[in-house]
Amino acid sequence: MPTPADLPFTMGPALLFCPADRPERYSKAADRSDAVILDLEDAVAPADKQRARGAILAQLGAAGDTPELEPSRTIVRVNPVGSAEFGKDLHSLAHTPYRTVMVAKAESAEDMRALDGYRVIALCETAAGVLNAAAIAAEPNVVALMWGAEDLLASLGGLSSRNDDGGYRAVALHARSAVLLAAKAAGKEAIDAVYVNIPDLDGLAVESRDAVASGFGAKACIHPSQVAAVREAYAPVPEAVEEARELLDAASAAGSGVFQFKGKMIDGPILKHAESVLRRAL
Repeated sequence: MPTPADLPFTMGPALLFCPADRPERYSKAADRSDAVILDLEDAVAPADKQRARGAILAQLGAAGDTPELEPSRTIVRVNPVGSAEFGKDLHSLAHTPYRTVMVAKAESAEDMRALDGYRVIALCETAAGVLNAAAIAAEPNVVALMWGAEDLLASLGGLSSRNDDGGYRAVALHARSAVLLAAKAAGKEAIDAVYVNIPDLDGLAVESRDAVASGFGAKACIHPSQVAAVREAYAPVPEAVEEARELLDAASAAGSGVFQFKGKMIDGPILKHAESVLRRAL
């Protein structure tokens, strides 16, 4: 019998952060996204963290077992392992049905072992986290890796993750690729970082399409207005779906090995691309 951590991460493609100290936004965030991330870390001021934990507990039913949010579509971002707030976060979560957590500033495989019994999304957003991404991804309770650009540059003593033209700096692109490769090598999902320029939906759309093409299974959002752009990027156009189906049907008829399809030579990697298109079409 598989444990929850053995099951693949299927939330997405648009994950929406919601400050945990704003319970009036919980349902709206869940309704407007594919999964909501209740944030106990950066989105909550230090003085309000206990109130935020209380808000998560308060939205449970009177018997403590009827949550306002679906556990299968809810992630809780907890404070970094070893911080003063981390133990308090876990103590509160133990009284909820939420078992998928995002660990802020994940830096080692040992950090993941402090979350036994939870499905863990490791947020690699420091130099140590990026360098240790492969070891983190290999931990059995880790179901996905995400990377974070701004915290990463801050940990390096940098000023900004992006160049003046809006594109990522080389070090941020390296981190993005490293986390993606580490996740996929371990058979785990990869989540792309947030796009902080909220009004720039065109830029978000471009970055989201690149995330899809590169292999990221989801992208995190910080505002409801971003969700549609992410979903559109991940949804293949009908023509691509039809061509993928035709290609896979042709592969089935051809049997194994390389074959021609519409004048092109087709091999294993191209078939995997077609399978990916159909998965996103579901």
